[in-house]
Amino acid sequence: MNCFSGLSARHLSLNSLRERHWALLLGVFIISACGVATSESADGSGKRDYDAHYELEVDPLDAAVLVSLQIRQPRHLLRELRFTSLSDRFDGFSADGELTLDDNSLTWLVPEKGGTLTWRVSVNHRRGQNTYDAWLGSEWGIFRAEDIIPRARTRALKGSTSNTTLSFSLPTGWSAVSEYTGLRDPVPVQRPDRRFDEPTGWLVVGDIGVRRETIAGIRVAVAGPQGHSIRRLDMLAFMNWVLPELTELLPDPPERLTIVSAGDPMWRGGLSAPASLFIHAERPMISENGTSPILHEVMHTALALRADEESDWIVEGLAEYYGIELLRAGNAISAKRHRIAFAEQADWAAKAVSLCGEASTGATTALAVTILHALNQEILDKTSGDSNLDDLLRYLIAQGPTVSVKVLRSAAAKLIGESSDALHSDRLPGCPRMAAGEQSG
Repeated sequence: MNCFSGLSARHLSLNSLRERHWALLLGVFIISACGVATSESADGSGKRDYDAHYELEVDPLDAAVLVSLQIRQPRHLLRELRFTSLSDRFDGFSADGELTLDDNSLTWLVPEKGGTLTWRVSVNHRRGQNTYDAWLGSEWGIFRAEDIIPRARTRALKGSTSNTTLSFSLPTGWSAVSEYTGLRDPVPVQRPDRRFDEPTGWLVVGDIGVRRETIAGIRVAVAGPQGHSIRRLDMLAFMNWVLPELTELLPDPPERLTIVSAGDPMWRGGLSAPASLFIHAERPMISENGTSPILHEVMHTALALRADEESDWIVEGLAEYYGIELLRAGNAISAKRHRIAFAEQADWAAKAVSLCGEASTGATTALAVTILHALNQEILDKTSGDSNLDDLLRYLIAQGPTVSVKVLRSAAAKLIGESSDALHSDRLPGCPRMAAGEQSG
């Protein structure tokens, strides 16, 4: 209701000086009151954000991290937070308010004004017999934020969003590098696709070295423990070849890329995460077969595509295919080496038995690369050179993030105007067959 709606014309038609004086005072009082009421109303009905702060206390002697999540809210916006599928590496949960542990799940009923939830997690996680994809030792540690902060389901007042920050409590002489900018403490954590922002990506802590550079508008950091054979400047030089080509390829290239690396006992491969990746220090930047382990993970990070339960070959194939393509576009390999790389992928593909499945093997990925290579040529031929696989990739990204055989076939058909021969069921062993109406002529 308008604050002035209760004042009639009679109240405003005062003739005497005294009446005008009192009217002025009354008006000041009414306006002041309206200001307070409006402010309180706006705060009560319009404020929909609350503060969520994560603190990671690293304990290298116990190879564990104590995580503290502190919620501060002006009113009861965030009502409930729930973790599901907790592994036995998590323990020591405690919280303000009501906390329920049930098998492998946890539910926290957040107090009206907020509170603190804490837990402990053992970091080290084997991947193979004597290697780890998460490690914390006496001098350094490398792990993902997702390894120590379970993904949460929340129940909150409609439209509520978090203002999330992250800080570290580290041993003396240690520092930390994450996918986020390291210039502020606490570090702002922003994920525009979610209302409850949670830290993601690779973290490296300890006595570490880091090199930073902005390449093609992407803020790149290469970090890892001191004393390991990490080629930080070599990696930055390599990124100067390929990242400009990546930004030309993608409609919305990443703003940041954090590369973390270490030697043993880390797993001898590469793993991607949001805006970040891990690569073992002894992995080559370009392999003898013309592919690039590090660029493969860069593509996973940049594309941010995920597969349904039977289409991992598409995601892995795109990462490997464009790894080869960007090497050639950035003049890191010659045209001849580019042709040889695809020929070697075709040879390896002959060992693949089935294409569709939950996890793509090396031979399966090689078959995927061979199929995508053929699909690119088919698109060029059927569009008279007006389109290629790059256009299909941009369509997948726009429609994503989940890709499937059906989505891939549909995207190709829209681009070329008919069902793709390269994606015919006869060429995709182990994948669902196309419906009768989808068969190519």
